[in-house]
Order: sequence, then structure tokens, then C-alpha cells
Amino acid sequence: MFEVNITNDMLTMAKAKSHDMGKLYNSITRGEGNLAGFIGEAMVASVIGAAMANTYDYDLVAGALTIDVKTKRTGKAPQPHYECSVADFNTKQACDWYLFTRVHTTLTKGWILGYLPKREFYKKAKFCRKGEVDLANYFIFKADCYNIKIEELWTLSQRLLPSTNIIYK
Repeated sequence: MFEVNITNDMLTMAKAKSHDMGKLYNSITRGEGNLAGFIGEAMVASVIGAAMANTYDYDLVAGALTIDVKTKRTGKAPQPHYECSVADFNTKQACDWYLFTRVHTTLTKGWILGYLPKREFYKKAKFCRKGEVDLANYFIFKADCYNIKIEELWTLSQRLLPSTNIIYK
């Protein structure tokens, strides 16, 4: 995982897109996470040179790959044992990868945590039910979801991005 400074351009774009989107149907946070989500997408796009697509199925396109970026807000730097989530109602998204990010609540920095091909994610992830308590992270699940620890993700430095022939170190 690595840290990314959030630029004024990223923040301005994310605010405009968040305002335009409003509250999404089935949103766990009732639209409160939209801004962080768009910042996460902008961070990833700037690092890997992806184009923003913003469809229901995926957020970014890098060569022939479609990427859905999953972002959580945080007040501190993420740790390897923290978990990344995909809500159960999003399992049918037609994307190649899930790529996970965290955005600091100050909106000044964020982290690209890692990614997995969609099929690999569901092989490794654990299913968590709404209302269950995650004792390791002191968290009550707000919706059914699939979770995986950050340390189980592939980092951009570990893999060749197949469609772009770029290795990130």
C-alpha cells in the first residue's frame, strides 16, 4: 500500500461528481461516502493512468481492464490487518478487478491498498452478515458484505498491470 497526496484538482472534481450523483439507491452510508469514493477513483486514475468511466459496473478503465474502486474513509493510516469490503448487493458488477483505497477524513491524503481480480476476491473473502460484530476491528457490519484483509490483497508493486505493461514499484 502507498500514500497519495490529494490534489486540489482531485478534490474539486470529486465534489462536483458527488454533488451530481446525490444519494445512491442501496447506499450503506446514504450518500455520505460519495466524496471519498470519487477521491479514491481520482487517486487510482492518477497513479495508474486509467480513464474514469463511472458506470454501475466499474469506475475506471486501464487498457482492456475494468476496475471498480472500493473506498473507505479513515482517521488514521491503514494497517495490514484492516479489512476491505464489497457489499453483497454489488456482487454482480461486471468488472475485472476490485481495487481498494482509504481516504483520510481531512481529505488531504489517501492510500491505495491493493487489488484483486474479481474472481480471486470472492475465493478469498469471508462473508459477513449485517449486524455481526467484527471483534478484531470493533465494527458492526451495516450490510451483508464480503471482507478481506489488506495484507491479502495484491499490491501494484507485486504485479504487472496486464493491459498497460507497467510495473509499479
